[in-house]
Amino acid sequence: MRISSVNVNGIRAAMRKGMADWLDSRAPDFLLLQETRADAAIVSDLLGPSWHVAPEVSRLKGRAGVAVASRVAPVAVRAGLPGEEADVDSGRWVEADFDSPAGPLTLVSTYLHSGTANTPSMELKYAHLDLVDARLAELAATGRHVLLAGDLNIVRGPLDIRNWRSNHNRVAGVLDREIAYLERWFGEVGLVDVHRAVVGECQGPYTWWSQRGKAFDNDAGWRIDYQVASAPFAATARGAVVDRATAWDTRFSDHAPLTVDYDL
Repeated sequence: MRISSVNVNGIRAAMRKGMADWLDSRAPDFLLLQETRADAAIVSDLLGPSWHVAPEVSRLKGRAGVAVASRVAPVAVRAGLPGEEADVDSGRWVEADFDSPAGPLTLVSTYLHSGTANTPSMELKYAHLDLVDARLAELAATGRHVLLAGDLNIVRGPLDIRNWRSNHNRVAGVLDREIAYLERWFGEVGLVDVHRAVVGECQGPYTWWSQRGKAFDNDAGWRIDYQVASAPFAATARGAVVDRATAWDTRFSDHAPLTVDYDL
C-alpha cells in the first residue's frame, strides 16, 4: 500500500506546474492533500475519474482545504475536526475509513495552523492543537489502524530544521510548547512518526523551504510534513521518500511530497 501526502499550495497551480506528472510517476494508492484552495468538484476534476475524493473545503474562499483521495471508495467520511467552532478557519481536517487487508483503517488528512510567535494567532493554533490532541487520543483508543498525514507546521527538534539555533523558541513551528504536542502523540498516545522511524536519526530529509532568499537552493529546509500512524500499522512501513524537486523552478509546491510504502 503506497500512501503519498503533500501540501500542494493550491491544487490548480500545482497541476499547471507538473503535479500530474509526479502523480503518474509515483502512483500512490492513497493521496492525502493539504491546502487545496479549491472546492470539491475542482479537486475531483483535476485528479480525474480514477480517484474517490473525500474533502473538507474551507469556509474561507481560496484558503486551506484538505482531502483524502483513494483508488477505492471509503466506507465512511467525516469532514471537520470534532469540537471546532463553526466560525473559525476550517478546511483543515478530514477522516476517511477504509477496509484494508490488515483490518479497518482510518486515514486523516490535516493542515494545522502555522501561527506567528507572540501574536494572537498562536492562541488559535494552540486551541486547534488541543482539539487535534483529543481526537488523536480518541482514534488511537478505537483499536483501528490509524494514519494521519499532512502539514503539521511544527518540527520535532534539531534534525528537522537546518537552522535550529536561530529559530528555536523564536519562530512559530519551533517553539517548545508546540513541540510538546508532537512528543505527546509519539509518546503517551502511542503513535509513530513513520518517516523518522524509517530514515533514522539523520538530518532531514526536509519537506518545506521558505520562498525567501535561496532557502531551497541551500537546502535550508524544515521537516514539517508527517505521516503519523498507530504502532501496528507503522510497523509495516518498508520505505519512505521525499520527492524534492531537482531545481527551484521545477517545483509544483513549496512543499515536497512524502511517500511511504506499507507492506500489508
